[in-house]
Amino acid sequence: MEKIKLTIAGGYYNINTDDDLEYVSALADELDKKINALVQSNARISVTQAAVLTALEYADFYKKSERDCDNLRTQIQAYLEDAARSRTDAELAKREVASLTKEIEALRGIK
Repeated sequence: MEKIKLTIAGGYYNINTDDDLEYVSALADELDKKINALVQSNARISVTQAAVLTALEYADFYKKSERDCDNLRTQIQAYLEDAARSRTDAELAKREVASLTKEIEALRGIK
């Protein structure tokens, strides 16, 4: 575990993390930019309000991403089931072709 000092919206935070320090620093920079942009775009908004609105935006994005991932998992599962059915159907068709080929050869031998 490593320690990193972050600056977000004028506040300083010491964070212990197992994640890559550059990654954590990039997250803090992104958060800092979003909060500061909100504060600068509206003089009546406080840093706390900007932080809450930013958190709400990220929570919304997270929930929608989670839903999208669940939908993709469902689609992938359906595709896998379709592929398995297709493999089974193909194997059955190959067996039928082999059986019919033998039958044709047997019938040709009768003539």
